[in-house]
Amino acid sequence: MRKLFFALLLLSTGLRAQTLSPEVQKFVKVNAPLVALTHVRVIDGTGAAPTEDRTVLIRQGKIESITDSAAAPPKDAQILDLHGYSIIPGLVGMHDHMFYPAGDAVFHEMAVSFPRLYLAGGVTTIRTTGSVEPYADLNLKQQIDRGEIPGPTIHATGPYLEGPGTWVTQSVSLQTPEEAVATVNYWIDRGVDNFKAYNFISRAVLGAAIEAAHKRGVKVTGHLCSVGFREAAALGIDDLEHGLTVDTEFFSKKKPDECPGEEDTANELIKMHIGDPPIQETIRDLVAHHVAMTSTLPVFELFAPDRTPLQQRVLDAMSPEVRNQFLESRVGLDLPRHDPKTGAVNPRPWGPLFTQEMEFERAFVKAGGLLLAGLDPTGIGGVIPGFGDQREVELLVEAGFTPLEAIHIATYNGAQYLGEVDRIGTIAAGKQADLVVIKGDPSAKISDIENVEIVFKSGMGYDSAKLVESVRGLVGIR
Repeated sequence: MRKLFFALLLLSTGLRAQTLSPEVQKFVKVNAPLVALTHVRVIDGTGAAPTEDRTVLIRQGKIESITDSAAAPPKDAQILDLHGYSIIPGLVGMHDHMFYPAGDAVFHEMAVSFPRLYLAGGVTTIRTTGSVEPYADLNLKQQIDRGEIPGPTIHATGPYLEGPGTWVTQSVSLQTPEEAVATVNYWIDRGVDNFKAYNFISRAVLGAAIEAAHKRGVKVTGHLCSVGFREAAALGIDDLEHGLTVDTEFFSKKKPDECPGEEDTANELIKMHIGDPPIQETIRDLVAHHVAMTSTLPVFELFAPDRTPLQQRVLDAMSPEVRNQFLESRVGLDLPRHDPKTGAVNPRPWGPLFTQEMEFERAFVKAGGLLLAGLDPTGIGGVIPGFGDQREVELLVEAGFTPLEAIHIATYNGAQYLGEVDRIGTIAAGKQADLVVIKGDPSAKISDIENVEIVFKSGMGYDSAKLVESVRGLVGIR
């Protein structure tokens, strides 16, 4: 009797998980037990060449088969004729916050606009990679999992593991290893499955946090400054955010456990070359320690002179106030900067740094490193979820990766890091039907990745345009 009770309980729980609220249903375009995507180009995320004119059969949320479209699909299937369309795996965003900058080092949780925009852009799984409101992120995750609101599957990261001196008002300041261990265990108990260390953390505190997290099967990444990349690798860190641009180990005046000035570090770094022995040694060390690297090219593009793509769709998503703040900031970055004493123009380092970072990411992958993809919707506010994730893939291609390699980085690699590659990350029979329907062929023209029309998450097809329209003008508000 007890076994029967638990079986019924599990069955009822599964049924409830599949029930979508009216709020979610209004964004659903395809909802059938059996769906056939016919005459579609399949870019499977493995890096292999696309296969043409295929039929992808989706049954009860999973991919049942991928066959030649010459064979007729089952009669009871909902059929989508996708001539001229491609499908790719759902993007796995590995630096995809749920908060947005509001000025003065304060961040606001975007609990309505961000989940919808991620999903609309083809992002079906995210790692939040640092949280200023971890309870909010965990609650959003649960609401999405229960079908109450639309959004991607969330791997919630705990609060930033930060040290004294932080400029982020909403972060914790950890001064001792004991505090780090207590914080890590507290948040794992509440459901987070990743952590991110931040600028001012010390080596002792970082090492204690990593050890505590690993004991619980949880990974740690870092946007570091006080600690250099090779120091973090020796401590056992799993991932590093942003790449060479934030690595302070090459700064000639670097002191242990101290975060040097950002521009001083940058001005020395741009005098180096990727082929220089110190940088090559760092790459080899990271690869040897199996440390992944997360590319966040869109947020750095904002600071490179005359580069920011001012797309109307991005501006339309912002509230008027946020849009004006962003445009003012962008203009200010493009203006010449004069030395107050001499009047001479002081060039900003961000343009050369951006190019250097692209070269570093290519070299890291060539050496066998695992490169992940994210957008990081912070900076001066011009990077928006979904759209920014698509821009990351485009910038990877600009960095020298082929479109197929870039898509592989943004799908398979993230799934591999999260330990979910058997379930998501590629298009194959038996896997969860997380798919993005794109008009055009991003394997030949990467900008086509912006032409998302339907996003399948667990076999449910969401209308991208409706999701985007529902949050017009809301970014920066909620």
